[in-house]
Amino acid sequence: MWSFRAWRQRRWLARHPLDPALWQQVVAALPLLHGLTEAQLHCLAQRSLLFLRDKRLSCVGDLPLDDYQRLRLAAQAQLPLLALDDLDWYQGFHEIILYADDFLSPQRYRDSTGVEHQWDDARSGEAWLQGPVILAWPGVQESGQWHGYNLIIHELAHKLDMLNGDVNGLPPLHADMRLEDWSHSLQTAFDDLNAQLDADPAADTLIDPYAASCPGEFFAVCSEYFFSAPDLLLQAYPQVYRQLRLFYRQDPLQRLPATSI
Repeated sequence: MWSFRAWRQRRWLARHPLDPALWQQVVAALPLLHGLTEAQLHCLAQRSLLFLRDKRLSCVGDLPLDDYQRLRLAAQAQLPLLALDDLDWYQGFHEIILYADDFLSPQRYRDSTGVEHQWDDARSGEAWLQGPVILAWPGVQESGQWHGYNLIIHELAHKLDMLNGDVNGLPPLHADMRLEDWSHSLQTAFDDLNAQLDADPAADTLIDPYAASCPGEFFAVCSEYFFSAPDLLLQAYPQVYRQLRLFYRQDPLQRLPATSI
């Protein structure tokens, strides 16, 4: 079916071609992309350009945000959406703010007695509902390997989660997915991780214990592992891996290098 939006995108891409040498430099620097086919890489390159057209990247401090770094960030931002329909999954924000280092985020919490507590929390990333995504430069630079850490994917997973109006670990599911299966799989795994940490706060869990903070963080951390350490996520929580495979329409384990397993 003809789409005016798709026609406009094709027209814009034809007028703003990607530098092949620059793209090859980005692909070579990101092991996460090495198992993709040529067709997938071509699609990812185009979506990355459109992402940079639609989202403003702003720096707080002096950062080396050249064309290579911009494209490197955009490619990782678009990787989770690669197999999804061409919908505006990253709606609701127009800017990514980059800090030179971890930043302080004001936090507020009201306890069961009604007393409000306020403090500043040091963070490397943050995603605001109907607001920008904030990333610390060291975390951005560390992302892109097969080692269970990807700040870019983590924070943008929050943006997917927010499409349903809250950060609760429930992004909009596809029509062929069952809400009951999703909820049971993620809640069971979330409860298991919390049980491990309750029994031993220093437990060497297969995934980052930060995932136990809340269902929203569990979804973001599991998305992070799904793309950057799929073998660990599958080993820890195979039912969660299956649900994320259905949601993202990808199977990163199939492109994980044998040396990483």
